[in-house]
Amino acid sequence: MAQRDLKDTINAFLRHNNLHEKVMEVRVKTCWEKLMGNGIAAHTTAIQLRSKKLYLTFDSAALKQELTYSKSKVIESMNADLGEKVIEEIIIR
Repeated sequence: MAQRDLKDTINAFLRHNNLHEKVMEVRVKTCWEKLMGNGIAAHTTAIQLRSKKLYLTFDSAALKQELTYSKSKVIESMNADLGEKVIEEIIIR
């Protein structure tokens, strides 16, 4: 019970101080590297999370094309790994 209260208190503090999205962005970056592996992570030049939209930038046109077709699977995998619905849409640049 106390652990749950502490988690809720920390989350409330983060939200109150507008830090929740930044903390979540760090978690998303770590999750991206873990789930996509070193090959894809090495070609990912930027990862940003804003309003449940994940913005990804790559240095490989082939990789952009490939990931365009698997957005929904990536969203599902990342949200499952994060334990909550953090990402609703992926925008590839």
